Amino acid sequence: MVESLNTKVDFTEKATSFMGLGSYGHIMIGDHAFEFYDDRDVNRNIQIPWEAVDYVIASKLFKGRKIPRFAIRTTKGVDYSFATKEPHRALRAIREYIPADHILWSLSFFQVLSRGVQSLWRKITHKK
Repeated sequence: MVESLNTKVDFTEKATSFMGLGSYGHIMIGDHAFEFYDDRDVNRNIQIPWEAVDYVIASKLFKGRKIPRFAIRTTKGVDYSFATKEPHRALRAIREYIPADHILWSLSFFQVLSRGVQSLWRKITHKK
């Protein structure tokens, strides 16, 4: 059995981890770390101390009303993606331990599309 890094738990909920194939389990947000425990295999877990978290990146739809998933980027450059039923509550619990300027929103579909068109336009105009 794996021992938790947290002494106090602020938030726990069912979640899905997207490391490789999706695995179902529970996330636990506490005073020392973000933890994910797999339901099927006890030894498959993810424990990320708050000191190792660099950024939290959330993707949003419908102007932030729907958050399908969020990712945690560590200081080593590894991204861990998760989805929960109530991501707003999970991000609020994470915000207590991570500064607000380290919680980022991913680009929307139209922002990605417009940047791609702008990039193509720059390439076309600079060739002349």
